[in-house]
Amino acid sequence: MLTIGELASYGGVTVRAVRHYHAKGLLPEPKRDHSGYRRYDGGAVVELIRIRTLAEAGVPLGRVRELLQADEAEFGAAVADIDKRLQAEIRERQRHRARLARLASGDDLVLPPEVVDFLDRLRALGVDERIVRVERDGWIPLAAHSPDRIPEWVARKREQLADPQLVDFYRTLSQALDRTDDDPHLIELADNLAAYLTHLAEEQGEHHPDDPAPDPTLATVMDTLAFDTAPPARHLTTLLHERGWTGWTTLKRT
Repeated sequence: MLTIGELASYGGVTVRAVRHYHAKGLLPEPKRDHSGYRRYDGGAVVELIRIRTLAEAGVPLGRVRELLQADEAEFGAAVADIDKRLQAEIRERQRHRARLARLASGDDLVLPPEVVDFLDRLRALGVDERIVRVERDGWIPLAAHSPDRIPEWVARKREQLADPQLVDFYRTLSQALDRTDDDPHLIELADNLAAYLTHLAEEQGEHHPDDPAPDPTLATVMDTLAFDTAPPARHLTTLLHERGWTGWTTLKRT
């Protein structure tokens, strides 16, 4: 016969847990012996382990009581359901682990593989890492807010990268990051970009160069991220506005 402390030790719980299970009516509380101690047999150990296992699996104690009173078939079916839920939780935790691993690696920060591939493509084309970072920071809220539209946007971006003029713009834009607001090279860049956007808009008619676009609130968030990462971009938008274009994430003709 076992004392409550010994029972708790065999069952892998604390004495306090055993008393709690007594109070909840999960584990029968034996009568005291002539010495005033409660004594437990092997059956109590088995029952305690069953309770602990179910509780550790996340089963509410009220449900534990039902399962302990269920017949073999009902208990087996309930255990199968619990196992299915645990497998789903494990898969979700594995996804969280994968996200944490991507967090450490930089570009893969909660970004879909196709976006990561796009960023790698920019690097392969010789685009400055600072510009790549602006792109990456914009994709993060975009992927979180509209994950179903990511393939559509990435396909559009890849299509644009087939245009040598746009690739040249990406390369030239990196030079703007080291320019002051009154640098003539920045003004020249704004001239070239405005001319490129106008040409693209006229070529595509009603289809805007940056379509499909995110909603205005999200576009504002993405603009702020871009300006924080590359401050000269803010002044560049002012220069573009003077040349008939407004916005950054979502460019529109004024």
